[in-house]
Amino acid sequence: MNHNIQDNKSIYRRFCEQAFNRHDYSVVDELVSPDVVSHDPLPGQPAGAEGLKQTLQVFHTAFPDLHADIEDLIAEDDKVMARVRVTGTHKGEFMGQKATGHALAYPEVVTVRIRDGRIVEHWSVADTAPLREAVGLVPAG
Repeated sequence: MNHNIQDNKSIYRRFCEQAFNRHDYSVVDELVSPDVVSHDPLPGQPAGAEGLKQTLQVFHTAFPDLHADIEDLIAEDDKVMARVRVTGTHKGEFMGQKATGHALAYPEVVTVRIRDGRIVEHWSVADTAPLREAVGLVPAG
């Protein structure tokens, strides 16, 4: 079992920077187990690493400038927890909603479990109200 805390933090940092911020999905094949378990998937997200890639593509199509800034990164044993701030602009269709051009910013807490240098589980809790407002699912308030 991999319990090197600094290595685990580096794995998550690299995943976030390359897959999320640079749209480099090849890093998913390297850093994410093919059968990763996403405990909070996007509705309709297929299982495993391929489902994760598809979800990233959905977000990047809708928000081409999507960016996650890691504000806190904490690790213990085989888990890494990150508090991130996600920003972007709604420039493409998202969950049936046409582009609005609205900017969004929301906080998210992500926890991953890492085994043998790969992410094997993923949890996420986000304040999705700003996202729903940006894409026009609910009125801005």
